[in-house]
Amino acid sequence: MSAAERRDIPGSRRVVVKVGSSSISGDNAPRIQSIVEALAAAHARGTEIVLVSSGAIATGMPFLSLEERPSDLATQQAAAAVGQNVLIYRYQEALRPFRVVAGQVLLTAGDLENPTHRSNARRAMERLLGLRILPIVNENDTVATHEIRFGDNDRLAALVAQLIGADALVLLSDIEALYTRPPQEPGARPIHRIAYGEDLHGFEFGSVVVNSVGTGGAATKVSAARLAAASGVGVLVTSADLVGRALAGDEIGTWFAPNPEPAWPAGTGPLRTVSSSLPADKLAT
Repeated sequence: MSAAERRDIPGSRRVVVKVGSSSISGDNAPRIQSIVEALAAAHARGTEIVLVSSGAIATGMPFLSLEERPSDLATQQAAAAVGQNVLIYRYQEALRPFRVVAGQVLLTAGDLENPTHRSNARRAMERLLGLRILPIVNENDTVATHEIRFGDNDRLAALVAQLIGADALVLLSDIEALYTRPPQEPGARPIHRIAYGEDLHGFEFGSVVVNSVGTGGAATKVSAARLAAASGVGVLVTSADLVGRALAGDEIGTWFAPNPEPAWPAGTGPLRTVSSSLPADKLAT
């Protein structure tokens, strides 16, 4: 059953957690340890955890002597090929003391649009979870093209949550919660809870941010959260530093209440690729 509120997360059967590049690369690479500790604690409680982790390109950049995220696709693919290997190694080393084994799952947008590929991906991930493996999912940057990319891993995480019938989705960010307008602006207030179908036109979530290591921003998280919530998956947006409290069900972050009557139970129907009734041009200002 989907988590109706934050407090339901600790008792959830299956939870997807997404972490972005900026949270685990560069000077923040040591944060992998604290994230893994929180995931391992939830795993030990019996929760099936899936981690959607960005960071392949950002992790590979130093090995290619790159100071900024490359703009051309071929170099992005090269950085991803090197970085994905290093990234998974770092996660597995952090998981080793907890006797948890990671499994790498790389997906393209085409995989989730093709019924056969989608079914194969779902079956593989169900088997990994059944074997108590912790799947680590990322976009397959080495083979993806500009035309078929997910665009950001917030959306990938929402689609994975739908695919496997997750009870909750936790989107980790650089700030503790979403705000009514960019948090550095006067009058910005944290948003505690967003009801399913709530009108968000009065909020200003800012434009998509592209920094030196990744892509994303508040607008992409809102879009992804609405996408997952529409399929009956409760979503929490909060800081990567608070992942332990998030998985413990504490009253933190911004909670997106799930659709109480989704057209299909998560994991059983076709993937929804349109986020919500909120038009894309209204997510960013």
